[in-house]
Amino acid sequence: MFKTSYTGILLAIIVFLPMLLFSPARCQIGAHIGPHFGIQKSQDAEGSNYLIGVTLRLRLLSAIGAEGDIGYRQEKFGSDAVTVQSWPITFTGLLYPLPVIYGGLGGGWYGTTFDYADVYNDAGITDETMRKFGWHLAAGVELPASPSVKLFGDIRYVFLNYKFKELPGAVLDGADANFYSLNFGILFHL
Repeated sequence: MFKTSYTGILLAIIVFLPMLLFSPARCQIGAHIGPHFGIQKSQDAEGSNYLIGVTLRLRLLSAIGAEGDIGYRQEKFGSDAVTVQSWPITFTGLLYPLPVIYGGLGGGWYGTTFDYADVYNDAGITDETMRKFGWHLAAGVELPASPSVKLFGDIRYVFLNYKFKELPGAVLDGADANFYSLNFGILFHL
């Protein structure tokens, strides 16, 4: 038997899930833009970090869409030996097997700055900026909040292999910069 606290959750799922899954597809088609926020973690980075950005999403057909976004993220590697700042510009093809659930595959350019700690700058190792291409996979939900506003949430895994310089005293050999992120956003109809 369900505990009393789960009864309300179960009732909400039974009542609202069919309404979301079978919402009219024509209400979903169009262009939307808005901010997104997220939490990301590279496998070998020191802790989780935040990311922010802007998303443009186009729903071309009821089951096909496209997304472009630009963002900012930052993370530290090697006991603060290097701070990596990225400005990714990504593009994603979206497939909606159900009106509110999507999967995606895409790629992007990551304008990246490697900011080395002062001790390394004093030793002649200079900061550098480069562009790196990376692939990503995504899965998420997109919920209509009103006829002109949508909310979305997804998880992404990004394949991005940075080549770190050898730094004395810092363990960066083989550091993995691939990362996953949990993203949330609000989209407004254009």
